[in-house]
Amino acid sequence: MKIKEGYLLREVAGSKVVLPIGQATLDFNGMATLNETGAFLFEKMKEEITEEELVKALLNEYDIDEDTAKNDVNLFVEKIKGAGILE
Repeated sequence: MKIKEGYLLREVAGSKVVLPIGQATLDFNGMATLNETGAFLFEKMKEEITEEELVKALLNEYDIDEDTAKNDVNLFVEKIKGAGILE
């Protein structure tokens, strides 16, 4: 899975936000605010990556257990899928 073209992660007033640009503005009107973990996962998903690879990346970056990492990845993927941001 991978983030669709036309979505950027930017820092605005101390918050990480996803903004659509170009054609993507027709599909996604507004912006999404991400926490630190969400921003980390978003960056990883700029390139094709599997859920398993995302879980491993979280485990390497943060001091969490595997169940928490799997839960975080699943929740994040479902949210961005619902927003239409995934290819």
